[in-house]
Amino acid sequence: MDETTRQDAEHAAVHGAGGAVEAGLYREAMSRLVAAVHVVTTRGASGRAGFTATAVASVSDSPPTLLVCLNRRIHSAPAFRQAGVFAVNMLAGEQQAVAQVFGGKGGGAGGMSGEERFATGTWHEGRLGVPCLRDAIAAFECRLVEVRTIATHDVLVGRVEAVTLGADRAKLAYLGRSFLTV
Repeated sequence: MDETTRQDAEHAAVHGAGGAVEAGLYREAMSRLVAAVHVVTTRGASGRAGFTATAVASVSDSPPTLLVCLNRRIHSAPAFRQAGVFAVNMLAGEQQAVAQVFGGKGGGAGGMSGEERFATGTWHEGRLGVPCLRDAIAAFECRLVEVRTIATHDVLVGRVEAVTLGADRAKLAYLGRSFLTV
């Protein structure tokens, strides 16, 4: 295959056939996006709950607002709507184990209850009563102001009511379906 034919084949794979993008192709392309890793937590009637997230973004600084994308299929998803408050804990490079436990990857975490996951890391109760990772790079405590359901996920929009800054050090990121430190 000459270089032009190879490039044409790669271009076709990137754009998909017939205008539709196949889910596997989309996931492969998204796996090439470097994303910061966070653990998003809440506390509700059923106790503490949390999940690992890379889909976190600032919405505004006036008033301070952020968003988090939450897969509705995870066991703890209803807890976030019910509690109405949550924390976004930004992870450092050495906190990969926390990300894996809350992501349900490794260490048998798939069968862990919400409370059992909090045995990994050192947690304290934040101002809004939500679990905050004591040595997170930053912890944003949020009040839920809006939820939008889009496809398989809920987009949680939170008004930031408290921020705790930890030591500024190497961050945990996710790229190519693997963790790395940046």
